Amino acid sequence: MTIQVYGIPNCGTCKKALAWLQDKNIDFEFINTKEQPPSESAIALWVKALGNQPMRNTSGQSYRSLGTEKDAWTDTEWIEAFSQDPMLLKRPLFVKDGIAVSVGFRNPEDLRQKLA
Repeated sequence: MTIQVYGIPNCGTCKKALAWLQDKNIDFEFINTKEQPPSESAIALWVKALGNQPMRNTSGQSYRSLGTEKDAWTDTEWIEAFSQDPMLLKRPLFVKDGIAVSVGFRNPEDLRQKLA
């Protein structure tokens, strides 16, 4: 089982999630999306698993700068946008064996079940 955590090192939520994973002795690989942006094909799989709405980083500047047309975007348009600007992806994004299982870090025990 391979667990990958996508995010950025200076994100407070990512730091909390990584500390929690380490505390629970859960092995993972952290991937800095600024340095290693995910591929469009990987993002397409994640959107298929989670939907595009939960994956949106709605509190970021990149999202706010998109304008109102984003409200009508299709999955395909969101996948393209996510691949062009990884800051649009909500953080952290948890991937198990290539499939996105969770995004954000609000309910650690729910996440623990998804990673098991």
